[in-house]
Amino acid sequence: MSASVSSVTVERRQGPFGEVVLRQRGEQYEIIANGCFLMDTSDGRSERLLIDAALAALGPHAAAPALLIGGLGVGFSLVRAAACARWGRIVVVEREQAVVDWHRHGPLASITGAALADPRSDVLVTDLVDHLWNSPTEYDALCLDIDNGPDWTVTEGNGSLYSPAGLGRCLERLTPGGVLAVWSAQPSPRFEQALRDAGFSAVRSIEVPVERGVADVVHLARRPG
Repeated sequence: MSASVSSVTVERRQGPFGEVVLRQRGEQYEIIANGCFLMDTSDGRSERLLIDAALAALGPHAAAPALLIGGLGVGFSLVRAAACARWGRIVVVEREQAVVDWHRHGPLASITGAALADPRSDVLVTDLVDHLWNSPTEYDALCLDIDNGPDWTVTEGNGSLYSPAGLGRCLERLTPGGVLAVWSAQPSPRFEQALRDAGFSAVRSIEVPVERGVADVVHLARRPG
C-alpha cells in the first residue's frame, strides 16, 4: 500500500471494548482498534493460510469438520473457509458489532457477502474469551486471529487467552485430534512452548514473508487423539 495515499475515515464507533475505526486508503480498507492497526485488505495470504493449514493438519480427522474462526476482521479467513466444501459448520466469533455491520451492510460486504450467506456460516457477536469459557460447544478446528499475536494483544483481557488456563480451555473446546491455529504478526518460541506445556502436540509454526519487516506466522497445534 503506497504511503503517499492518504486515508479517509469511513466510520468511527465506540464499542464495549473501546474505539473501532474503519479507514479507506485508496482501494484498500483498514480496521483500527483503540489506535492499534489490526489488518487491511491489501494482502490476506496469512489469513487464508490460517484456514488452509488447519484443514491440512486435520487430515482425515472428520468428514465435515466444525470450524470456529476467532475474529471476523476484513473477512479473508471466513471467505477462505466458505470456499471449501469440506468444512461443516463455520462459526465466526466477533465481539465488535461495528465490524459485523461493515460486512453485512457496509463496504466490506463486497468481500464477504457470499460467505456470510453460506448456510454453514454463523456469526456470533460476543467476546471470544467468554465464548470459549462459557460455551460447551466443541470444534474440530479453532482458527484464532483476534490480536497481533500472543505477545501483542489488542486489549488487556485478551491476554488470558494465551495463558495456561486459556490454552487449556482451547484444548477442552477441541475434539480429540482437533487443531488449534493462531495468527501472529511475529514468531514466538515462548508461545510454542506454552502450547506444549498446555498439553498440545505436533506444535509447529509456518512463516509467511511480508513486504517489510518480520514475517507473519501461523502457530499450529493438535489436541492429542
